[in-house]
Amino acid sequence: MLLPRILTALVGIPLVLALIHLGGVPYLVFCALLAALCAHEYALVLWAGGRGVHRALLPLLSGLLALAVGLSGPVASDAPAPGVGLNHFMVSVVVLAALLREVLRKEHSLDRAALTVMGTLFIGWPLGHLVLLRELAHGELLSYHLFAAVWACDTAAYAVGSALGRRKIAPVLSPKKSWEGAVAGFLAAVGVLWAGRKLLLSEAMTPALALALGALVGTLGQASDIAQSLVKRASGVKDSGSLLPGHGGLFDRLDSLLLLVPAFYYLVVLFD
Repeated sequence: MLLPRILTALVGIPLVLALIHLGGVPYLVFCALLAALCAHEYALVLWAGGRGVHRALLPLLSGLLALAVGLSGPVASDAPAPGVGLNHFMVSVVVLAALLREVLRKEHSLDRAALTVMGTLFIGWPLGHLVLLRELAHGELLSYHLFAAVWACDTAAYAVGSALGRRKIAPVLSPKKSWEGAVAGFLAAVGVLWAGRKLLLSEAMTPALALALGALVGTLGQASDIAQSLVKRASGVKDSGSLLPGHGGLFDRLDSLLLLVPAFYYLVVLFD
């Protein structure tokens, strides 16, 4: 399994870095496609577990919501923002579409509509905020630091948890995650943001903000991972897919970002 993981990383990491560097429309479209693919995997996971969900509607709504969120800020430094009302309007569309689709079915299920709305908000909303983060001042460097901190947190938590983990955080939902690994992941995330501020973002990021962002990645990123595991455990599924060789599906690979990205973005804006 190691070789496929390495090969996937060798292709995937440069692609993501290049798209972050480009920003603008290419990155916006990329994030919307990520949202649609993740939502597709989310729907398949629930379907495999016998949970009703609108499999065709959910990826469409998630991609459109990510687009709407991304377009609520400028997609280029000299472009005017279309207005923050667009993302709020799209949330209303998501709820309306899920309920209307259920009303028009012969067999009605409120649970099916609710799981569709939840999946759209859980996936489309945060991935759209990746675009908003990129379009901030110093947004390119902030985006790099976000991904680097998440990667460092995941790697440290896995390594230390595998070697020293004894106290389980959520034995049923995520049996491999331990408090020892979580502490290591937290420290790694804080370390990456602190080092990044010292080396590249000293003018744009205060020490307090660096510590706050690192703590946010180290806590909410790991909580997001466990929250995604809740979806899979409820369906009795181990992996969300096999799109990324050695890594599972996109829904698995982006799990740490889903609760984290909006909070990361708004904390940066608050400190600005």
